[in-house]
Amino acid sequence: MKYSEKVMDHFTNPRNVGEIENADGVGVVGNAKCGDIMKMYLKIDENDVIVDCKFKTFGCGAAIATSSMATELVKGHTIDEALKLTNSAVVEALDGLPPVKVHCSVLAEEAIKTAVADYYNKIGRPVDFEIEKAHDEE
Repeated sequence: MKYSEKVMDHFTNPRNVGEIENADGVGVVGNAKCGDIMKMYLKIDENDVIVDCKFKTFGCGAAIATSSMATELVKGHTIDEALKLTNSAVVEALDGLPPVKVHCSVLAEEAIKTAVADYYNKIGRPVDFEIEKAHDEE
Protein backbone atom coordinates (compact mmCIF):
# COMPACT_ATOMS: atom_id res chain seq x y z
CA MET A 1 0.00 0.00 0.00
CA LYS A 2 1.45 3.34 -1.02
CA TYR A 3 0.76 6.50 0.97
CA SER A 4 1.36 10.08 -0.15
CA GLU A 5 4.07 12.19 1.49
CA LYS A 6 1.32 14.27 3.16
CA VAL A 7 -0.27 11.15 4.69
CA MET A 8 3.11 10.04 6.01
CA ASP A 9 3.82 13.54 7.37
CA HIS A 10 0.48 13.74 9.20
CA PHE A 11 0.97 10.18 10.51
CA THR A 12 4.52 10.73 11.78
CA ASN A 13 3.95 14.35 12.89
CA PRO A 14 0.23 14.59 13.68
CA ARG A 15 -1.13 18.05 14.40
CA ASN A 16 -3.49 18.95 17.25
CA VAL A 17 -3.13 15.71 19.21
CA GLY A 18 -4.57 15.70 22.71
CA GLU A 19 -7.63 16.66 24.67
CA ILE A 20 -9.32 19.98 25.35
CA GLU A 21 -10.36 20.41 28.97
CA ASN A 22 -14.02 21.46 29.16
CA ALA A 23 -14.43 21.16 25.38
CA ASP A 24 -17.60 22.67 23.95
CA GLY A 25 -18.18 19.62 21.80
CA VAL A 26 -16.78 16.10 21.89
CA GLY A 27 -17.35 13.47 19.24
CA VAL A 28 -16.40 9.83 19.61
CA VAL A 29 -16.73 7.60 16.59
CA GLY A 30 -15.47 4.17 15.86
CA ASN A 31 -15.55 1.33 13.46
CA ALA A 32 -15.61 -2.09 15.08
CA LYS A 33 -14.64 -3.81 11.83
CA CYS A 34 -11.32 -2.03 11.40
CA GLY A 35 -10.72 -1.07 15.04
CA ASP A 36 -10.26 2.66 14.47
CA ILE A 37 -11.59 4.92 17.24
CA MET A 38 -11.49 8.72 16.97
CA LYS A 39 -12.26 11.24 19.66
CA MET A 40 -12.56 14.85 18.48
CA TYR A 41 -12.62 17.87 20.81
CA LEU A 42 -13.86 21.33 19.78
CA LYS A 43 -13.52 24.70 21.50
CA ILE A 44 -16.03 27.12 19.99
CA ASP A 45 -16.24 30.87 20.60
CA GLU A 46 -19.31 33.13 20.79
CA ASN A 47 -19.16 33.71 17.01
CA ASP A 48 -19.42 29.96 16.24
CA VAL A 49 -15.74 29.84 15.28
CA ILE A 50 -13.77 26.70 16.12
CA VAL A 51 -10.87 28.28 17.98
CA ASP A 52 -9.29 24.96 18.91
CA CYS A 53 -9.65 21.39 17.77
CA LYS A 54 -7.79 18.38 19.10
CA PHE A 55 -8.06 14.65 18.59
CA LYS A 56 -7.09 11.31 20.01
CA THR A 57 -7.16 8.40 17.59
CA PHE A 58 -6.56 4.74 18.18
CA GLY A 59 -6.01 3.21 14.78
CA CYS A 60 -3.91 2.81 11.70
CA GLY A 61 -1.67 5.42 10.13
CA ALA A 62 -4.40 6.55 7.75
CA ALA A 63 -6.82 7.08 10.66
CA ILE A 64 -4.25 9.23 12.49
CA ALA A 65 -3.41 11.19 9.31
CA THR A 66 -7.06 11.87 8.47
CA SER A 67 -7.78 12.98 12.05
CA SER A 68 -4.80 15.32 11.97
CA MET A 69 -5.75 16.80 8.59
CA ALA A 70 -9.41 17.20 9.59
CA THR A 71 -8.42 19.27 12.64
CA GLU A 72 -6.22 21.46 10.42
CA LEU A 73 -9.10 21.98 7.98
CA VAL A 74 -11.66 23.11 10.58
CA LYS A 75 -9.55 25.01 13.12
CA GLY A 76 -10.16 28.75 12.75
CA HIS A 77 -13.30 28.17 10.68
CA THR A 78 -16.96 28.54 11.59
CA ILE A 79 -19.17 25.62 12.53
CA ASP A 80 -21.04 26.03 9.23
CA GLU A 81 -17.77 25.74 7.32
CA ALA A 82 -16.74 22.73 9.40
CA LEU A 83 -20.04 21.01 8.68
CA LYS A 84 -19.30 21.34 4.96
CA LEU A 85 -16.06 19.38 5.38
CA THR A 86 -16.38 16.15 3.43
CA ASN A 87 -14.31 13.03 3.62
CA SER A 88 -13.36 13.71 -0.02
CA ALA A 89 -11.89 17.08 0.99
CA VAL A 90 -9.82 15.34 3.69
CA VAL A 91 -8.58 12.75 1.16
CA GLU A 92 -7.78 15.51 -1.35
CA ALA A 93 -5.90 17.55 1.27
CA LEU A 94 -3.78 14.47 1.98
CA ASP A 95 -3.07 13.95 -1.75
CA GLY A 96 -5.12 10.77 -1.78
CA LEU A 97 -5.59 7.58 0.20
CA PRO A 98 -5.56 3.94 -0.91
CA PRO A 99 -9.20 2.88 -1.60
CA VAL A 100 -9.12 0.42 1.32
CA LYS A 101 -8.36 3.35 3.68
CA VAL A 102 -10.98 5.88 2.49
CA HIS A 103 -13.25 4.83 5.38
CA CYS A 104 -10.76 6.55 7.72
CA SER A 105 -11.57 9.90 6.09
CA VAL A 106 -15.27 9.22 6.58
CA LEU A 107 -14.56 8.60 10.27
CA ALA A 108 -12.76 11.96 10.49
CA GLU A 109 -15.74 13.76 8.92
CA GLU A 110 -18.09 11.85 11.25
CA ALA A 111 -16.00 12.78 14.32
CA ILE A 112 -16.18 16.52 13.52
CA LYS A 113 -19.93 16.37 12.91
CA THR A 114 -20.53 14.29 16.05
CA ALA A 115 -18.57 16.86 18.11
CA VAL A 116 -20.66 19.69 16.60
CA ALA A 117 -23.85 17.73 17.36
CA ASP A 118 -22.66 17.34 20.96
CA TYR A 119 -22.10 21.11 21.15
CA TYR A 120 -25.55 21.81 19.65
CA ASN A 121 -27.16 19.45 22.18
CA LYS A 122 -25.39 21.22 25.05
CA ILE A 123 -26.60 24.67 23.97
CA GLY A 124 -30.08 23.53 22.96
CA ARG A 125 -29.69 24.13 19.22
CA PRO A 126 -31.37 21.58 16.93
CA VAL A 127 -29.02 19.25 15.06
CA ASP A 128 -30.15 19.84 11.49
CA PHE A 129 -27.52 17.86 9.59
CA GLU A 130 -26.83 14.23 8.75
CA ILE A 131 -23.84 12.31 10.04
CA GLU A 132 -22.62 9.76 7.53
CA LYS A 133 -21.51 6.56 9.20
CA ALA A 134 -18.19 5.09 8.08
CA HIS A 135 -19.10 1.57 9.08
CA ASP A 136 -22.10 1.55 6.74
CA GLU A 137 -19.71 1.76 3.81
CA GLU A 138 -17.64 -1.36 4.37
